[in-house]
Amino acid sequence: MASIKKHILLSFKSSTEITDFYRSLQIDYPKFFKMDNLSKLGFLASEMIFRDDENRFTPRENMAVICFNRFSSLDADMQYQETISDNENYFPSPSLFVYTLPNIVTGEIAIRNNIFGETSFYICKEFDVKQIVGTVRNAFYDKTTTAVLVAWIEPFEVFMALIESGKGNVEFNENQVMLLYNK
Repeated sequence: MASIKKHILLSFKSSTEITDFYRSLQIDYPKFFKMDNLSKLGFLASEMIFRDDENRFTPRENMAVICFNRFSSLDADMQYQETISDNENYFPSPSLFVYTLPNIVTGEIAIRNNIFGETSFYICKEFDVKQIVGTVRNAFYDKTTTAVLVAWIEPFEVFMALIESGKGNVEFNENQVMLLYNK
């Protein structure tokens, strides 16, 4: 049995809106400005999830981070491609290349929040609630895992939830996830 402790759905219209939201939170994390949009969205959602957690930066070996989307790191890949496409204006950007792997977002979340459990990123054709719920439940088979931070991250939108083992107010199941995701 697992329950949804917290959840958040953030939606933006542009990269500028994402950065403005970051600034409004008054967070001091200079690496934010080097991140691609995928990592920025995951980072911001995790900031909101853990914002009031007094043990936030205490090492967590019992927590996993699992993310999903349908486009991998395509946004950053396309930006990088622009820097190498034109032989006359060739300017490869190592800072963009760093963020051309989708699992970078799980790493950024884990580093920021001292999470030392499993981190993984899955690419799906669409939001697949059965796969998401099944993958999170499988993470709990590892007896050291007592919490999972799970996210669906798309360009300019992120749905994230903190799932904990045991009973809680909102049971973690396909119906509850769909209700929260579709709000």
